[in-house]
Amino acid sequence: MTTDPQYPLTETEASAEAARLIREAYRPQAPAPVPTSFRDDSPVPVIGDAPPVPQPDSRIVPQWAAGVAVASIGVGAGVTGLGCGAWLVLQGLSSVTLLGVLAIAAPFAGVAMVATAIGAAIARARSASTTNVYQGSVVQRTEITSTARGMLSRSQVGR
Repeated sequence: MTTDPQYPLTETEASAEAARLIREAYRPQAPAPVPTSFRDDSPVPVIGDAPPVPQPDSRIVPQWAAGVAVASIGVGAGVTGLGCGAWLVLQGLSSVTLLGVLAIAAPFAGVAMVATAIGAAIARARSASTTNVYQGSVVQRTEITSTARGMLSRSQVGR
């Protein structure tokens, strides 16, 4: 059937079409969906008579995956420690003042000054020249005696 005005409906056809439309409008809807879960809201007893049910752990974790997880936790903790240490060092360096630098450098400067003074005193004591004046005749001998025996040889300046 069409509702095009070119094809006019007769009285019986129009009443049949109206009845069909009314039946279709008031037809019952699809059945309500069947619940797929249930929630028990009754209070749970403090002590029950049901025995505990074992629930075995069926998860399978490869040994290498567990090792990688433990190693990554260790590396993360180590890097965190290094980061905290670097932060502390940089925090301390950012608050450096001239007075702080002098206070830290003063003991080193004192040790360096004492070491320089001791070195200078030793150098002066070594270079102290004593003038010896000898009385008498001086004999200079230039004769060389050489004895070569076997593999070892020895040269002696005459006395």
